[in-house]
Amino acid sequence: MSRHPCLSCGACCATFRVAFHWSEAAPELAGVTPPALTEPLDPHRVVMRGTMNKPTRCTSLVGDIGQAAHCGIYAQRPSPCHALQAAWENGEASPQCDRARIAHGLSPLTPQTWQTPVTPDLA
Repeated sequence: MSRHPCLSCGACCATFRVAFHWSEAAPELAGVTPPALTEPLDPHRVVMRGTMNKPTRCTSLVGDIGQAAHCGIYAQRPSPCHALQAAWENGEASPQCDRARIAHGLSPLTPQTWQTPVTPDLA
């Protein structure tokens, strides 16, 4: 098995603003994202620190983009991070994944990327 491509990428974490409802970072409401890693965006949303302004780099991104990168709070990441899929991982294109990879000088993933079974665990 090969490593999941996201473990050598990290481009999405250094490209997009990660905004989500504040309750995902409210422990009293069973939110799991650490509130100290967020900052207010508007009355209903917070963002992951480091993703509001350019240059973008989520404070939870560990490692070097395109080399060895991973989410330092993978099990506690917010819903937008859960929702973003690597291109072709589930047989579907991901324009967001492609844009992020290209923005950081990486080639987009292809269906062939997934022909060799990959280690599914990202944590």
